[in-house]
Amino acid sequence: MKVLSKSRFKIGLECPNKLFFTFHKEKYPSSKTEDSFLDSLAQGGFQVEELARMHYPDGILIDFPHYDYEGAAKQTQELLKKESIVLFEAAFLWNGLFIRTDILVKRGNKIELIEVKAKLHNPDDKHQFIGVQGGIVSGWRPYLFDLAFQTYVVHKILPDCFIIPSLMMADKNKTASIDGLNQMFRIPKKGDGDQRKDIIKKVESLEETGDSILTKINLEDVIGEILNDKYEVLEGYSFEDSIKFLKEKYQSGEYPNWPTSYSKCKNCEFKATNDQLKSGLKSGFHECMKFQHKWKDDNLFQPSIFEIWNFRSKVIENLFNENRLLFEQLTENDLNPEPKSGEISSSERRWIQVDKAVKGDNKVYFLKDELKTEIENWNFPLHFIDFETSAVALPFTKGRRPYEQVAFQFSHHMIDQNGNIHHQSEFLNADAGVFPNYEFARSLKKSLENDNGTIFKFATHENTILNVIINQLKGSDESDKYELIDFLKSITNSSRNSPDQWVGERDMIDLRKVVLKYYYNPHTKGSNSIKHLLPATLKSSDFLKEKYSQPIREIGLSSKNFPQDHIWLQIENDELVNPYSRLPKLFEDWELEDFEGNISGIESIADGGMALTTYAKLQYVDMSEAEREELVSGLKKYCELDTLAMVMIYEHLKEITH
Repeated sequence: MKVLSKSRFKIGLECPNKLFFTFHKEKYPSSKTEDSFLDSLAQGGFQVEELARMHYPDGILIDFPHYDYEGAAKQTQELLKKESIVLFEAAFLWNGLFIRTDILVKRGNKIELIEVKAKLHNPDDKHQFIGVQGGIVSGWRPYLFDLAFQTYVVHKILPDCFIIPSLMMADKNKTASIDGLNQMFRIPKKGDGDQRKDIIKKVESLEETGDSILTKINLEDVIGEILNDKYEVLEGYSFEDSIKFLKEKYQSGEYPNWPTSYSKCKNCEFKATNDQLKSGLKSGFHECMKFQHKWKDDNLFQPSIFEIWNFRSKVIENLFNENRLLFEQLTENDLNPEPKSGEISSSERRWIQVDKAVKGDNKVYFLKDELKTEIENWNFPLHFIDFETSAVALPFTKGRRPYEQVAFQFSHHMIDQNGNIHHQSEFLNADAGVFPNYEFARSLKKSLENDNGTIFKFATHENTILNVIINQLKGSDESDKYELIDFLKSITNSSRNSPDQWVGERDMIDLRKVVLKYYYNPHTKGSNSIKHLLPATLKSSDFLKEKYSQPIREIGLSSKNFPQDHIWLQIENDELVNPYSRLPKLFEDWELEDFEGNISGIESIADGGMALTTYAKLQYVDMSEAEREELVSGLKKYCELDTLAMVMIYEHLKEITH
């Protein structure tokens, strides 16, 4: 039976054409996996869901396989004959539509639908759901339309009942009143059962969890407005007609031919790789480009406007509407590069990207004198640091709030005056139930306080996290908190909204910003992620190729996690192998890229999807000591490579200025 479920409705709202690719998923690969377990693990969803259920101790689980729509719906209808009842995963099947509700509370003819979300609710934000301009806030759109879809289906089946749609989420203003809330819901070791359903609860009652950190928000008004078409769902369609349209298109398996748009198509997950196409699979993104923009097969892997870095103006929408999508169709006037004294401006960078791609020019572009002056201002020894962090749903300790930042790992490379490279220090605390931030700060201080060398970060994440730890320390009882705060302030700058403003005397230098100001590498194709910049740098540097194709012991380098005979740079079929691809897989069947594409709903996440998911697994999943050690070892290797990548980028920048 082909039904329009909640998840398919959500996909259809993103773009109806995606329903066609989902219907034929054996032909059209997606970069988003359907592993909801890992996504929930990373975001703390299973914990929030279990804690929410504990508010309703008499709840009955509708426990049917996910594909048994009729069985689950039939049992739900039988149980709803009772005057009062609470159901978990209540199922409703109506006219080709199928939903499951997280929690359903029936009291007479009143039915409350409670959708539990692993998101943070800010009760002080009057415009959290509906913005100042009167529209639905984009980040909440999928959740509100999901709840409206549930309300619509339940009302069709139970027209005489009064439906109250609600969201239950962690409350930003609430704090844990007990220690160890974080560890009260465990996931059993993977076996034959369903890990999501076999959660091990360490408590018997809600009272044992202390004051609830969850809040239920009545959304009758907003959902009512959605159902009454105050907010557009699909352009030109009412809410009900949108549902009918999506259901018909999905069940028929027809391509909807929904109009493309730059903003929607840019991040389409149905882009097949070259290897996937060679294996006989199809690319949904390219099918749309063929149908609607008359692309030929030759155009599929030509550079297009979807790759242009940081291009957000109306110009790009106009180019899209004019069907000028390929770089070769663009002119310098289209991008209007405006020079900036002493650095590469953003508009110049975009034109350099387009111009070099069209000409097939893969030589790096850089401002030699300006870059050289920048480098000469740095003080040895040079320090390169990278943090891995998480934001856990349920707090570790009493007094903490939901989704507070947790800094559990760093790596630190140092280059001395003689050019020797040391993996100087590292920190990892993934022990279950331990709040690591203060030990993290102490270890970082110990690593960096012994000299006045320049400290490098890559992007703004490290500065943001240290600002968070400074604020956490202020409210703590740590005996050395003032000493730690003074040190952390000395290597950071204050966040914009901080009442206390500062710029530390050793304020970290953002290596990414240095690259943006003075350097462009065509091999990055516009990306400035370190995961893309590293292989691009290696391709462009003869010095790095020669050096890192030798064993560690022979190149003046130390490592805490790799053997002395390890060689960082391998060549296969005349192609450089990305060093990240040679690291151990921490999750079966998941590549590094999968985490960046699938765990992106978490706030403040950039390139750390694999690390934070691994951290969550170490926190909440029961496993053997050998499995723990394997994951810990893998985490250390990934983080070490992150700071070594920064070192390699520095070496390349130094190379090209001499």
